[in-house]
Amino acid sequence: MKDVQAGTITTDDFRMDYFRFGQGPQTLVILSGLSVKSVTDYAAAVAEAYSLLADAFTVYVLDRRKDLPAEYPVYRMAADSAAAIRTLGTGPVCLFGASQGGMIAMTIAIEQPELVRRLILGSTAARMDPERYQTVEEWLGLARAGDAKALYLAFGKAIYPPEVFEQSRDLLAAAALGVSDRDLQRFVILAEGMKHFDVTDRLRRIACPVLVIGSRDDRVLGPDAAGEIGEQFSERPNAELFLYDGYGHAAYDTAPDYKERIKRFLTSGPAR
Repeated sequence: MKDVQAGTITTDDFRMDYFRFGQGPQTLVILSGLSVKSVTDYAAAVAEAYSLLADAFTVYVLDRRKDLPAEYPVYRMAADSAAAIRTLGTGPVCLFGASQGGMIAMTIAIEQPELVRRLILGSTAARMDPERYQTVEEWLGLARAGDAKALYLAFGKAIYPPEVFEQSRDLLAAAALGVSDRDLQRFVILAEGMKHFDVTDRLRRIACPVLVIGSRDDRVLGPDAAGEIGEQFSERPNAELFLYDGYGHAAYDTAPDYKERIKRFLTSGPAR
């Protein structure tokens, strides 16, 4: 896709890379999930995947802050992402967070609701207990050992359906060749930041329209993660829950109608 523009948001406390595409009148901010490399490394691919939204929205995809602190819990990621959104100066935004990005997005909607017009939570969880954190712990062990190839393969095996993983195995192994020690250190800090995350008792503070999308075969966070969030909004007319079968944790990449579902929700009627 053409016209992808990269930039860096600078505040008094941090710098954060982002990229932008689309020329629509509304603003959509995307917060990606946990990854080894920066999401900005995949700007062209992300813009192409979400090109369906480019006419209706100006889309900003935010990375995590540069120069991560030694400890960086999700709550602080959310505070930094919210500060970045304010710095963009776009006013209230539509906000889509996937996986760890969903944890960040729901925290922003709870703590700074004036920033969020509509909220989409994809393949995410409102809490991380030891069982739900187990897969992340396995990834952490590989990252700490400096084994990028094993990490990429374990990551892909967990997030993709088996047939997609087998098709992607060689690409994942090749991608691991470009991973530095600094990338692995970054991954460890971000993954550790999820460990004690829990906003279950505050979810109902979210007042804006919410779309929760998950998968019954999510092997990272478990098949019940999206449903637990949806239950909190079950009596809300402006909240939706949709569960896929067969597309895995990475349904945001693998489900063919995912972007159409997002667009329908974001463009359906009043924002509040």
